[in-house]
Amino acid sequence: MGSKKKSARTAQRAAFESQLDRELGGSNLGNAFAREDARHEEHLRYRACDRKKRYATRAEAEDAIRACRRHGSRDLHCYECDYCGGWHLTHKGGR
Repeated sequence: MGSKKKSARTAQRAAFESQLDRELGGSNLGNAFAREDARHEEHLRYRACDRKKRYATRAEAEDAIRACRRHGSRDLHCYECDYCGGWHLTHKGGR
């Protein structure tokens, strides 16, 4: 099983691409991997940010939490998003 460290995966991938380029006569696979990376990053952003309601401030998010509590939803927390800088709600423990 390969390493889980990002630096090790990057090195393994570079070695793999280099070997494939040599075996396939120098075709450029880097672009294909770059497109796949972009799609993966887009998917991560969708899951982490784009599909969620965004609040401009922490106070707005906490107001939304209080409103949800009045309707029976418990254990909500808010967190600042790494992608958009806004605030989202989660049921996961306070971060």
